[in-house]
Amino acid sequence: MLRRFSPRTIKMLKSYVYIYSDPDTQEPFYVGKGKGNRVFDHLKDASDSPKAAKIQQLLHRGKAPCIEILAYGLEEETALIVEAAAIDLLGLDTLTNEVRGFESIKYGRIKVEEIEAQYGSDVLKEKDIDDKLMMIRINGTYNDSLSPLELYEMTRGFWRVDVERARQADYVLAVYQGIVREVYQVAGWFPGGSTFTQRTDDEDFAKNRYEFVGRIADEPIRQKYRFKSVAHFFPKGCQAPFRYIHIL
Repeated sequence: MLRRFSPRTIKMLKSYVYIYSDPDTQEPFYVGKGKGNRVFDHLKDASDSPKAAKIQQLLHRGKAPCIEILAYGLEEETALIVEAAAIDLLGLDTLTNEVRGFESIKYGRIKVEEIEAQYGSDVLKEKDIDDKLMMIRINGTYNDSLSPLELYEMTRGFWRVDVERARQADYVLAVYQGIVREVYQVAGWFPGGSTFTQRTDDEDFAKNRYEFVGRIADEPIRQKYRFKSVAHFFPKGCQAPFRYIHIL
């Protein structure tokens, strides 16, 4: 569970508005504003406030609150207005807030892990890679609210690949906007349309394409690559959706 932002992320965030939600119901229970690592301070709050009680209740159950940035890149006065609007929209009756508070999708609601990945991710250097990797750039329909299954389905097909090269990869990395979003261990590659049950009925689209079947990689491998920046493997102007590392 992320508990602090990197300095690079903090610089980009400026003032922001955030939401705490119940991980099971996805219902927001607290709205706040802040700078720096303010969003994480509530995790250490030992007061008897309704907000602190809710968070401690979740933590004692082995759960973590879902923490999202609602808007960022704001001046403090604007953050006050956004916070007040969010509280008014959700209503104090549904929140643990005790009082009412005072651009585009780019600055919209986003999980804290995603905002850290966007601005604070470390660069994955080729010299640090000792696995055979295939990187796949997924399309513009990606968003951080995708379920694990939806992201997997989006990543695994259909692709015009050199299937013999693809089959050499130990892992496939799902890449969006230069950041690794997930890591998959591949069991096999198959003709397009042969393993999907709901993806498409368009046989012509799947023709001469391939799809893989696999699972999310084990956690040590996942931590090694997930949320790392690989933008340098796809230089400006590069249209190729794939990149192979240590594969001939």
